[in-house]
Amino acid sequence: MLIALLHLKLLIKCIICIDSILSTKITEMFRARLCCFLLLGSVISFSNGFYVPGVAPVEFKKGQRIEVKAVKMTSIHTQLPYEYYSLPFCLPKNGTFVYKSENLGEVLRGDRIVNTPYEVHMAENVKCRLLCHHKNNPINWSVEESEKVASRIEREYFVHLLVDNLPIATRVIDPESMEKVIEQGYRLGFMSRGKAYINNHLKLSLKYHKHSQDSYRVVGFEVDTFSVDKDELKFVDDSCTFPAVDTKPQLVNEDTGTKLYFTYSVEWGESDVSWASRWDIYLDMKDVQIHWFSIVNSIVVLFFLSGILTMIMVRTLRRDIARYNSDESLDDMMEETGWKLVHGDVFRPPPKRMLFAAVIGSGIQVFLMALITIFIAMLGMLSPASRGALMTAAIFLYVFMGLIAGYYSARLYNTMKGKQWKQAAFLTATLYPAIVFGTCFFLNFFLVGKHSSGAVPFSTMMALLCLWFCISLPLVYLGYYFGCRKQPFQHPVRTNFIPRKVPEQVWYMNYFICVLMAGILPFGAVFIELFFIFNALWENQFYYLFGFLFLVFWILVVSVSQISIVMVYFQLCGEDYHWWWKSFIVSGGSAVYILIYSIFYFFTKLEITEFIPTLLYIGYTGLMVLTFWLLTGTIGFFAAYTFIRKIYAAVKID
Repeated sequence: MLIALLHLKLLIKCIICIDSILSTKITEMFRARLCCFLLLGSVISFSNGFYVPGVAPVEFKKGQRIEVKAVKMTSIHTQLPYEYYSLPFCLPKNGTFVYKSENLGEVLRGDRIVNTPYEVHMAENVKCRLLCHHKNNPINWSVEESEKVASRIEREYFVHLLVDNLPIATRVIDPESMEKVIEQGYRLGFMSRGKAYINNHLKLSLKYHKHSQDSYRVVGFEVDTFSVDKDELKFVDDSCTFPAVDTKPQLVNEDTGTKLYFTYSVEWGESDVSWASRWDIYLDMKDVQIHWFSIVNSIVVLFFLSGILTMIMVRTLRRDIARYNSDESLDDMMEETGWKLVHGDVFRPPPKRMLFAAVIGSGIQVFLMALITIFIAMLGMLSPASRGALMTAAIFLYVFMGLIAGYYSARLYNTMKGKQWKQAAFLTATLYPAIVFGTCFFLNFFLVGKHSSGAVPFSTMMALLCLWFCISLPLVYLGYYFGCRKQPFQHPVRTNFIPRKVPEQVWYMNYFICVLMAGILPFGAVFIELFFIFNALWENQFYYLFGFLFLVFWILVVSVSQISIVMVYFQLCGEDYHWWWKSFIVSGGSAVYILIYSIFYFFTKLEITEFIPTLLYIGYTGLMVLTFWLLTGTIGFFAAYTFIRKIYAAVKID
């Protein structure tokens, strides 16, 4: 983050210096283009540059205690996270565990960060040590507890630990490439011949980097897991040993209960990896070529759309405008095209104008939230090291963008001659949040029933409601108040008193077909990034290439705008002036393909078989599709609205 900010600061100074030097030598237009070029170069360098997690380093002295914390347990088969102490693990020595204060994003992710009894000291090795209890007094799990542990092992749960904010990782052999890859967390246990065995010995492999003579920084945290039967362990004073090979694993006995020990060892090693690069093994950029392929693919799509637009704008549209402004008879013009014929109806307000203003206002709020969040994340301020920061930032940005959304929604509502601005403001402020909150509230009941840490606590739910009703709602009303005091958007032509009859449309201008046609190209532009985002959401992986995502976001904006303009132009040529709702619905057509892809992803990539995880996937994916539809629909509407105002301003209307 520091490197990114220094880079940005240096860039701004360069722009100021160049601006002062060139102010007397070149035109304002050239100066603006040069500044834009430098800013674009900065964005590209950020997307390719070194990624620095946005947290400060912690210095340790040799022998200083380093706390090992637990985050949660997760499984890609159930999508239900659980607290570390939801299973009967060893408690800290004082018998009580303390939860770390968490931000809003961490709570919503299901993180419950808590202390553990592992004793780790900087640069001090531990060969083998009992984690809790006494060598003559092993842990004794009841049948019920054993069944619970075995159930988690069968569902392939992973345990996630932290040391100095660095997550634990396991190196495993990838069966396809036969290379060692990194897994987040460590496996709770394994299944063999229908029986569950627990990994009850952890070999913690930590790396340090010497910052100075007596100052150390943690730069690596990996683990090797072992399952060791209690009879295999030999104790000498405080240490323990077990056979290196042919070790009998620790069975989780679901019939009579389980007696076992938990042990651990610590191994330190010096590393040349600097503190700023310690996340590299988690954020291995092995898929960069795929991302660049996605960018190139999206740009090709963009050029294809631009070619279509150029053909329409340069050839067809200019010819239309020239003929409309000539003295030819009306009959000749009707044979050519029909978009001028609806000039008296094209700006006629749509049905359900209040709902339309609310939907567009919600889309503006989502657009600004997404744009600013991705931009900040691209600068490294919302890295995976800042756990929960991305979700927290997105929520707060959405709340505070209510002011701008209310302002533009009010101006649009005014333009459509709406009179009930207070009701429109309330609908704008509550429509989308009510759907999201209602869905999440419903799904939360199932999470509570499963005692999952993903269940949102009542206090957090009240905090979210306060954000909604005490900040977002008043800001939307404030935006509406100022928006209604401004002049409505000006239209170049007047609306007739009597509406014109819309002729029968050709078959390919049907809503369903238009949605399918309009959605496929924008979806193709974002498909690759969508795959990695789904992996991050549903397979507990990190997503961090926000530079690529920022570029793809703008490609999406441009492609949706172009598609919307093309579809609205063909609609007007068919003398159909009901374009308001259609521009929004058709522009959001890529959301249909995201829905189809999410179904495909569920059946081909995920291994979810239970009802509640399936319900969670349907609910959260449905919210994603709705949000994407609002985003792209709003972009498409404003592109079409701007286009229509421009073309009707260019012709002479009697």
